[in-house]
Amino acid sequence: MPHEVRGVVAAKKGAPVEVQTIVVPDPGPGEVLVTVQASGVCHTDLHYREGAVSDDFPFLLGHEAAGTVEAVGTDVGGLAPGDYVVIAWRAPCGTCRSCLRGRPWYCFDSRNAAQPMTLLDGTPLSAALGIGAFAEKTLVAAGQAVKVDPAARPEAAGLIGCGVMAGYGAAVNTGNVGRGDTVAVIGCGGVGCAAIAGASLAGARRVIAVDIDDKKLDGATRFGATHTVNSRGTDPVEAVRGLTGGFGVDVAIDAVGVPETYKQAFYMRDHAGVLVQVGVPDPAMAVELPLIDLFSRGGALKSSWYGDCLPTRDFPLLVDQYLSRRLDLGAFVTEKIALAEVEEAFARMQRGEVLRSVVVL
Repeated sequence: MPHEVRGVVAAKKGAPVEVQTIVVPDPGPGEVLVTVQASGVCHTDLHYREGAVSDDFPFLLGHEAAGTVEAVGTDVGGLAPGDYVVIAWRAPCGTCRSCLRGRPWYCFDSRNAAQPMTLLDGTPLSAALGIGAFAEKTLVAAGQAVKVDPAARPEAAGLIGCGVMAGYGAAVNTGNVGRGDTVAVIGCGGVGCAAIAGASLAGARRVIAVDIDDKKLDGATRFGATHTVNSRGTDPVEAVRGLTGGFGVDVAIDAVGVPETYKQAFYMRDHAGVLVQVGVPDPAMAVELPLIDLFSRGGALKSSWYGDCLPTRDFPLLVDQYLSRRLDLGAFVTEKIALAEVEEAFARMQRGEVLRSVVVL
Protein backbone atom coordinates (compact mmCIF):
# COMPACT_ATOMS: atom_id res chain seq x y z
CA MET A 1 0.00 0.00 0.00
CA PRO A 2 1.44 3.45 -0.90
CA HIS A 3 2.59 5.65 1.96
CA GLU A 4 1.47 9.26 2.40
CA VAL A 5 4.25 11.18 4.15
CA ARG A 6 5.59 14.73 4.48
CA GLY A 7 8.36 15.86 2.15
CA VAL A 8 10.12 19.08 1.13
CA VAL A 9 9.23 20.01 -2.45
CA ALA A 10 10.72 22.62 -4.77
CA ALA A 11 7.75 23.33 -7.03
CA LYS A 12 9.33 25.80 -9.43
CA LYS A 13 12.61 27.55 -10.11
CA GLY A 14 13.71 29.92 -7.36
CA ALA A 15 10.51 29.60 -5.34
CA PRO A 16 10.71 28.88 -1.60
CA VAL A 17 10.43 25.19 -0.83
CA GLU A 18 7.33 23.83 0.87
CA VAL A 19 6.46 20.84 3.02
CA GLN A 20 3.82 18.86 1.15
CA THR A 21 2.19 15.47 1.44
CA ILE A 22 3.82 13.07 -1.01
CA VAL A 23 3.08 9.48 -1.99
CA VAL A 24 5.83 6.87 -1.69
CA PRO A 25 5.09 3.46 -3.27
CA ASP A 26 5.95 0.12 -1.75
CA PRO A 27 9.27 -1.19 -3.09
CA GLY A 28 9.27 -3.07 -6.37
CA PRO A 29 12.00 -5.38 -7.70
CA GLY A 30 15.44 -4.18 -6.67
CA GLU A 31 14.05 -1.37 -4.50
CA VAL A 32 13.95 -0.62 -0.77
CA LEU A 33 11.75 1.66 1.32
CA VAL A 34 13.75 3.64 3.89
CA THR A 35 12.39 5.48 6.92
CA VAL A 36 14.57 8.59 7.03
CA GLN A 37 16.00 9.58 10.40
CA ALA A 38 18.25 12.48 9.40
CA SER A 39 19.24 14.33 6.22
CA GLY A 40 21.84 17.07 5.77
CA VAL A 41 21.10 20.32 3.93
CA CYS A 42 23.64 20.39 1.09
CA HIS A 43 24.43 23.05 -1.52
CA THR A 44 23.28 20.59 -4.18
CA ASP A 45 19.73 20.78 -2.83
CA LEU A 46 19.84 24.55 -3.26
CA HIS A 47 21.16 24.07 -6.81
CA TYR A 48 18.09 21.92 -7.53
CA ARG A 49 15.77 24.59 -6.15
CA GLU A 50 17.46 27.21 -8.33
CA GLY A 51 17.15 25.09 -11.48
CA ALA A 52 20.93 24.80 -11.81
CA VAL A 53 20.86 20.99 -12.09
CA SER A 54 17.88 20.52 -14.39
CA ASP A 55 14.39 21.89 -15.03
CA ASP A 56 12.56 18.68 -14.11
CA PHE A 57 10.38 20.35 -11.49
CA PRO A 58 8.87 19.55 -9.04
CA PHE A 59 11.80 18.19 -7.06
CA LEU A 60 11.73 16.21 -3.85
CA LEU A 61 14.86 17.54 -2.17
CA GLY A 62 17.35 15.91 0.19
CA HIS A 63 20.03 13.32 -0.51
CA GLU A 64 22.51 13.20 2.42
CA ALA A 65 20.74 10.78 4.71
CA ALA A 66 20.68 7.90 7.15
CA GLY A 67 17.70 5.80 8.14
CA THR A 68 16.22 2.35 8.61
CA VAL A 69 15.05 -0.07 5.96
CA GLU A 70 11.29 -0.52 6.32
CA ALA A 71 10.60 -2.90 3.44
CA VAL A 72 12.45 -4.55 0.56
CA GLY A 73 11.23 -5.54 -2.90
CA THR A 74 11.83 -8.77 -4.72
CA ASP A 75 15.30 -9.60 -6.00
CA VAL A 76 16.93 -7.76 -3.11
CA GLY A 77 19.71 -9.54 -1.27
CA GLY A 78 21.74 -8.48 1.72
CA LEU A 79 19.13 -6.06 3.11
CA ALA A 80 16.23 -6.65 5.46
CA PRO A 81 13.71 -4.55 7.38
CA GLY A 82 15.39 -2.97 10.38
CA ASP A 83 18.81 -2.56 8.77
CA TYR A 84 20.44 0.79 9.50
CA VAL A 85 21.72 2.41 6.30
CA VAL A 86 23.38 5.47 4.83
CA ILE A 87 21.97 6.31 1.40
CA ALA A 88 24.39 6.75 -1.50
CA TRP A 89 23.62 8.64 -4.67
CA ARG A 90 25.94 6.39 -6.67
CA ALA A 91 25.07 2.69 -6.81
CA PRO A 92 27.38 0.85 -9.25
CA CYS A 93 25.54 -1.32 -11.74
CA GLY A 94 28.29 -3.93 -12.05
CA THR A 95 27.84 -4.34 -15.79
CA CYS A 96 28.82 -1.05 -17.52
CA ARG A 97 32.21 -0.70 -19.20
CA SER A 98 33.67 1.09 -16.17
CA CYS A 99 32.45 -1.48 -13.65
CA LEU A 100 33.71 -4.32 -15.85
CA ARG A 101 37.15 -2.71 -15.96
CA GLY A 102 37.29 -2.72 -12.16
CA ARG A 103 36.43 0.98 -11.70
CA PRO A 104 32.96 0.90 -10.16
CA TRP A 105 33.42 4.36 -8.59
CA TYR A 106 33.09 5.71 -12.16
CA CYS A 107 29.97 3.64 -12.93
CA PHE A 108 28.21 5.04 -16.02
CA ASP A 109 24.82 3.47 -15.25
CA SER A 110 24.30 4.09 -11.54
CA ARG A 111 21.05 2.63 -10.19
CA ASN A 112 18.00 4.47 -8.84
CA ALA A 113 14.49 3.35 -7.94
CA ALA A 114 12.37 2.65 -11.02
CA GLN A 115 9.08 3.83 -9.48
CA PRO A 116 8.54 7.57 -8.99
CA MET A 117 7.36 9.19 -5.82
CA THR A 118 4.51 11.61 -6.49
CA LEU A 119 2.39 14.46 -5.22
CA LEU A 120 -1.11 13.59 -4.03
CA ASP A 121 -2.52 14.42 -7.48
CA GLY A 122 -0.17 11.91 -9.11
CA THR A 123 2.40 14.41 -10.40
CA PRO A 124 5.77 12.59 -10.50
CA LEU A 125 8.52 14.05 -8.34
CA SER A 126 12.15 14.24 -9.43
CA ALA A 127 14.10 12.96 -6.45
CA ALA A 128 17.31 14.91 -5.80
CA LEU A 129 20.24 12.72 -6.86
CA GLY A 130 17.81 9.82 -7.08
CA ILE A 131 17.12 9.94 -3.32
CA GLY A 132 14.65 12.60 -2.11
CA ALA A 133 15.50 12.33 1.60
CA PHE A 134 13.81 15.47 2.94
CA ALA A 135 10.87 13.18 3.61
CA GLU A 136 9.69 10.83 6.30
CA LYS A 137 10.17 7.90 3.91
CA THR A 138 11.90 7.53 0.58
CA LEU A 139 12.25 4.88 -2.12
CA VAL A 140 15.70 4.04 -3.49
CA ALA A 141 17.47 1.30 -5.40
CA ALA A 142 18.75 -1.45 -3.12
CA GLY A 143 22.33 -0.65 -4.12
CA GLN A 144 21.94 2.86 -2.75
CA ALA A 145 21.22 1.63 0.80
CA VAL A 146 24.54 0.83 2.48
CA LYS A 147 24.46 -0.94 5.83
CA VAL A 148 26.56 0.64 8.57
CA ASP A 149 27.02 0.19 12.31
CA PRO A 150 23.76 1.28 14.03
CA ALA A 151 25.75 2.80 16.89
CA ALA A 152 26.41 5.86 14.69
CA ARG A 153 24.04 8.76 15.33
CA PRO A 154 21.94 9.38 12.18
CA GLU A 155 22.58 13.15 12.06
CA ALA A 156 26.31 12.37 11.85
CA ALA A 157 26.24 9.19 9.77
CA GLY A 158 23.98 10.69 7.10
CA LEU A 159 26.60 13.30 6.19
CA ILE A 160 28.79 10.52 4.83
CA GLY A 161 26.23 10.12 2.05
CA CYS A 162 27.44 13.24 0.24
CA GLY A 163 29.56 16.10 1.59
CA VAL A 164 31.86 14.23 3.97
CA MET A 165 32.48 11.44 1.46
CA ALA A 166 33.14 13.94 -1.34
CA GLY A 167 35.79 15.81 0.65
CA TYR A 168 37.36 12.84 2.41
CA GLY A 169 37.52 10.91 -0.85
CA ALA A 170 39.01 13.85 -2.73
CA ALA A 171 42.02 13.62 -0.42
CA VAL A 172 42.28 9.88 0.14
CA ASN A 173 40.94 8.32 -3.07
CA THR A 174 41.49 10.94 -5.78
CA GLY A 175 44.50 12.77 -4.37
CA ASN A 176 46.00 9.59 -2.92
CA VAL A 177 47.44 11.56 0.01
CA GLY A 178 50.01 9.45 1.82
CA ARG A 179 52.22 9.49 4.87
CA GLY A 180 54.52 12.49 4.96
CA ASP A 181 52.75 14.44 2.21
CA THR A 182 52.02 18.15 2.30
CA VAL A 183 48.47 19.21 1.43
CA ALA A 184 46.60 22.47 0.89
CA VAL A 185 42.80 22.70 0.91
CA ILE A 186 41.13 25.81 -0.50
CA GLY A 187 37.67 26.40 0.96
CA CYS A 188 36.85 25.31 4.51
CA GLY A 189 33.16 24.56 4.27
CA GLY A 190 31.85 21.05 4.89
CA VAL A 191 33.56 19.44 1.88
CA GLY A 192 36.85 21.25 2.48
CA CYS A 193 36.92 20.31 6.15
CA ALA A 194 36.22 16.69 5.23
CA ALA A 195 39.19 16.83 2.83
CA ILE A 196 41.32 18.21 5.67
CA ALA A 197 40.19 15.36 7.92
CA GLY A 198 40.91 12.80 5.22
CA ALA A 199 44.39 14.18 4.58
CA SER A 200 45.17 14.18 8.29
CA LEU A 201 43.95 10.61 8.75
CA ALA A 202 46.00 9.52 5.72
CA GLY A 203 49.17 10.70 7.46
CA ALA A 204 49.92 14.04 5.83
CA ARG A 205 52.60 15.85 7.82
CA ARG A 206 51.35 19.32 6.91
CA VAL A 207 47.75 20.26 6.07
CA ILE A 208 47.24 23.90 5.14
CA ALA A 209 43.70 25.32 5.24
CA VAL A 210 43.00 28.30 2.95
CA ASP A 211 39.88 30.47 3.22
CA ILE A 212 38.80 34.11 3.43
CA ASP A 213 36.93 33.61 6.72
CA ASP A 214 38.89 33.43 9.99
CA LYS A 215 36.01 31.63 11.69
CA LYS A 216 36.12 28.85 9.11
CA LEU A 217 39.89 28.66 9.39
CA ASP A 218 39.62 28.28 13.16
CA GLY A 219 37.14 25.46 12.60
CA ALA A 220 39.46 23.77 10.11
CA THR A 221 42.03 23.16 12.83
CA ARG A 222 39.49 20.93 14.59
CA PHE A 223 39.57 18.61 11.59
CA GLY A 224 43.35 18.39 11.40
CA ALA A 225 44.67 21.53 9.70
CA THR A 226 48.21 22.23 10.92
CA HIS A 227 48.40 25.72 9.38
CA THR A 228 45.90 28.29 8.12
CA VAL A 229 46.05 31.02 5.47
CA ASN A 230 43.51 33.82 5.14
CA SER A 231 43.61 34.60 1.42
CA ARG A 232 41.49 37.74 1.70
CA GLY A 233 44.56 39.91 2.22
CA THR A 234 47.38 37.46 1.48
CA ASP A 235 48.58 35.78 -1.72
CA PRO A 236 47.71 32.15 -0.88
CA VAL A 237 50.19 30.71 -3.38
CA GLU A 238 53.11 32.57 -1.81
CA ALA A 239 51.84 31.77 1.70
CA VAL A 240 51.59 28.05 0.96
CA ARG A 241 55.03 28.05 -0.64
CA GLY A 242 56.37 29.80 2.43
CA LEU A 243 55.02 27.02 4.60
CA THR A 244 56.60 24.29 2.45
CA GLY A 245 60.19 25.45 2.12
CA GLY A 246 59.42 27.38 -1.05
CA PHE A 247 58.38 24.29 -2.97
CA GLY A 248 54.59 24.02 -2.76
CA VAL A 249 52.42 21.11 -1.67
CA ASP A 250 52.24 17.55 -2.92
CA VAL A 251 48.44 17.74 -3.18
CA ALA A 252 46.30 20.88 -3.61
CA ILE A 253 42.54 20.46 -3.25
CA ASP A 254 40.12 23.07 -4.62
CA ALA A 255 36.90 22.73 -2.62
CA VAL A 256 35.47 25.99 -4.00
CA GLY A 257 35.31 25.44 -7.75
CA VAL A 258 35.85 28.86 -9.32
CA PRO A 259 38.58 29.83 -11.82
CA GLU A 260 40.53 31.89 -9.27
CA THR A 261 40.81 29.08 -6.72
CA TYR A 262 41.59 26.52 -9.44
CA LYS A 263 44.55 28.65 -10.56
CA GLN A 264 45.67 29.08 -6.97
CA ALA A 265 45.62 25.32 -6.46
CA PHE A 266 47.48 24.80 -9.74
CA TYR A 267 50.35 27.11 -8.79
CA MET A 268 50.61 26.18 -5.10
CA ARG A 269 51.60 22.61 -6.06
CA ASP A 270 55.16 21.40 -5.96
CA HIS A 271 56.56 20.21 -9.31
CA ALA A 272 54.75 17.02 -10.31
CA GLY A 273 52.18 17.70 -7.60
CA VAL A 274 48.50 16.77 -7.83
CA LEU A 275 45.58 19.19 -8.16
CA VAL A 276 42.18 17.82 -7.14
CA GLN A 277 39.04 19.78 -7.96
CA VAL A 278 36.06 18.77 -5.84
CA GLY A 279 34.21 22.10 -5.70
CA VAL A 280 31.45 22.07 -8.33
CA PRO A 281 31.76 24.99 -10.80
CA ASP A 282 29.01 26.93 -12.51
CA PRO A 283 28.62 25.59 -16.08
CA ALA A 284 29.41 29.04 -17.52
CA MET A 285 32.83 29.24 -15.86
CA ALA A 286 36.08 28.78 -17.76
CA VAL A 287 39.74 28.70 -16.73
CA GLU A 288 42.74 29.74 -18.81
CA LEU A 289 46.30 28.63 -18.10
CA PRO A 290 49.50 28.95 -20.15
CA LEU A 291 50.08 25.68 -21.98
CA ILE A 292 53.78 25.83 -21.14
CA ASP A 293 52.89 25.83 -17.42
CA LEU A 294 50.65 22.81 -17.88
CA PHE A 295 53.58 21.03 -19.54
CA SER A 296 56.49 22.19 -17.44
CA ARG A 297 54.93 21.81 -14.00
CA GLY A 298 53.88 18.23 -14.68
CA GLY A 299 51.88 16.28 -12.14
CA ALA A 300 48.20 15.56 -12.46
CA LEU A 301 45.01 17.61 -12.69
CA LYS A 302 42.07 15.57 -11.42
CA SER A 303 38.36 16.01 -10.87
CA SER A 304 36.90 14.15 -7.91
CA TRP A 305 33.40 12.79 -8.48
CA TYR A 306 31.80 11.86 -5.15
CA GLY A 307 35.28 11.39 -3.75
CA ASP A 308 35.83 8.53 -6.23
CA CYS A 309 34.19 6.40 -3.57
CA LEU A 310 32.83 2.90 -3.49
CA PRO A 311 29.99 3.30 -0.97
CA THR A 312 29.92 -0.32 0.18
CA ARG A 313 33.63 -0.07 0.99
CA ASP A 314 33.97 3.51 2.18
CA PHE A 315 30.77 4.24 4.15
CA PRO A 316 31.34 1.54 6.79
CA LEU A 317 35.00 2.60 7.04
CA LEU A 318 34.11 6.23 7.76
CA VAL A 319 31.49 5.17 10.29
CA ASP A 320 34.08 3.01 12.04
CA GLN A 321 36.48 5.97 12.13
CA TYR A 322 33.71 8.08 13.65
CA LEU A 323 32.88 5.51 16.31
CA SER A 324 36.58 5.14 17.20
CA ARG A 325 36.79 8.95 17.55
CA ARG A 326 39.28 9.38 14.73
CA LEU A 327 36.80 11.24 12.48
CA ASP A 328 34.67 13.85 14.26
CA LEU A 329 31.48 13.73 12.18
CA GLY A 330 29.58 15.46 14.95
CA ALA A 331 31.69 18.57 14.41
CA PHE A 332 30.12 19.03 10.98
CA VAL A 333 26.63 19.34 12.49
CA THR A 334 26.01 23.02 13.20
CA GLU A 335 22.29 22.68 13.94
CA LYS A 336 19.43 20.20 13.90
CA ILE A 337 16.21 21.40 12.27
CA ALA A 338 12.72 20.25 11.25
CA LEU A 339 11.43 19.71 7.70
CA ALA A 340 9.65 23.07 7.78
CA GLU A 341 12.95 24.89 8.42
CA VAL A 342 14.81 23.88 5.23
CA GLU A 343 14.20 27.19 3.45
CA GLU A 344 15.68 29.14 6.38
CA ALA A 345 18.60 26.69 6.44
CA PHE A 346 19.33 27.50 2.79
CA ALA A 347 19.64 31.17 3.72
CA ARG A 348 22.04 30.42 6.58
CA MET A 349 24.09 28.21 4.28
CA GLN A 350 24.33 30.97 1.66
CA ARG A 351 25.53 33.40 4.33
CA GLY A 352 28.25 30.96 5.38
CA GLU A 353 26.91 30.59 8.90
CA VAL A 354 26.86 26.78 9.05
CA LEU A 355 28.86 23.73 8.08
CA ARG A 356 25.72 21.63 7.98
CA SER A 357 22.13 22.05 9.03
CA VAL A 358 20.63 18.60 9.48
CA VAL A 359 16.94 17.74 9.24
CA VAL A 360 16.08 15.29 12.01
CA LEU A 361 12.82 13.36 11.75
